[in-house]
Amino acid sequence: MAAPRALRPFAHREYRVLITALAISIFGSGMWAVAMVYQVIQLGGGPLELSLVATAAAVGLVAFVLAGGIAADRVPQRLLIIAVEGANLLVIGTISLFSMTGLLQLWHLTAGAFVLGVGAAFFFPAYSAILPRILPAEDLLAANGMEGTMRPILQQAAGPAVAGVLVASFSPPWAVTGVSLCHLSAFIVLNFLGRHALDVPANGTGDSSPATQRGPGGAVRSFLLDLREGVSYTLRTPWLLWTLIWACLSVLFIIGPIEVLIPFVVRDQLHGDSRMFGFLLAVMGVGGAIASLATASFKLPRRYLTVMLASWGLGSLPLAAVGIMDNFWVLAAALFIFGATGSVGMVIWGTLLQRRVPPHLLGRVSSLDFFVSLALMPVSMALSGPLAQVVPIWLIFLAAGVVCPLMSVVALFAARMLTDEIEHPLDAEPTAFPAADADLPRPLLRNCRSEPAKRQLRGNR
Repeated sequence: MAAPRALRPFAHREYRVLITALAISIFGSGMWAVAMVYQVIQLGGGPLELSLVATAAAVGLVAFVLAGGIAADRVPQRLLIIAVEGANLLVIGTISLFSMTGLLQLWHLTAGAFVLGVGAAFFFPAYSAILPRILPAEDLLAANGMEGTMRPILQQAAGPAVAGVLVASFSPPWAVTGVSLCHLSAFIVLNFLGRHALDVPANGTGDSSPATQRGPGGAVRSFLLDLREGVSYTLRTPWLLWTLIWACLSVLFIIGPIEVLIPFVVRDQLHGDSRMFGFLLAVMGVGGAIASLATASFKLPRRYLTVMLASWGLGSLPLAAVGIMDNFWVLAAALFIFGATGSVGMVIWGTLLQRRVPPHLLGRVSSLDFFVSLALMPVSMALSGPLAQVVPIWLIFLAAGVVCPLMSVVALFAARMLTDEIEHPLDAEPTAFPAADADLPRPLLRNCRSEPAKRQLRGNR
């Protein structure tokens, strides 16, 4: 009996190892979100000190995410992922030791958060780039859907819940110790990844890279050249460019209102408290998890670009009425729809990057996607509060709920996505290099299209 489509990636040993380690690490990250807060409070800190620690993590992530993408394209991804998890273990383990012995200070937490942010900047591009190397292309949608299902459950629910119990029953240091045990377990599991993943990424330069040939100065030039190559590919690929433009604008219009203004909607319109706000966020996460699992259970749609942008655009429409909702269940339904449709689009988007971006550029393009998404997030949060002082909250949500769907329509037609998705079908049996026809020499392209070559390449993965 054939396995359900969502479970097919588990037939591959390397994926089982990777997803197990990722699940443990994500669970630990959820624990850290709570343990870090109460560790700051135990040290006598308040909102300012907590903001300092959180900002340090964000700075580390944003500052190094482009470098992380380049590293994912030039360094064996297995080594990169293991090194990041080892660094996480070292940081959290040190904080746990200092906390247990009474030596922990606020600057230790701040420095540790910065290193964890840097680690995330290197981990996620490497994870995105290694998946197509260990899974056949037809299983990538299911793998991305599984991650989208797992993340809200473990990072937003289970991890914080366990950390909260440890903090309440014992103390914050015990919760931090629990986080360190998670990273230790993930580090051990990752070392069982197959050695074939030690190879330099496809089209990587190995020891003959420009950085190696030119010395320290050449390393800087090589970094800039690699970055320029990733940016150049993005600019000349319409479906990719316009999706990133849409993502950039949606982050600007949506993230700040959701993170900053919904608590005031709960207080002023629903007369609720922090528990109601937390429950609403949980509802949004549950919607995302259910939709991710559902998306993973089916084939990639033939009109994949249309479905992706329609999910994002139409799913933003309920936000237009958030500012006038005075019923808890109506608001919960709106956020459930927003979370669900957002996850459908994200699962398809992650799969498109892995199937249509040439392998040697995947890390850089993934990091550019991450960077664009993050760049305007602080701006959106910073603007939402002051804007709400001069503009009614209902008008801010109306703008978010109208602009994003309109931009999805603009992106769909500006990039000629309706034609592009038909010219580049992904619902059929994938080829070895589905997106790189224009970038491959013609003899190599012909060889890749031969059936023996396809079987050999799939076997190598």
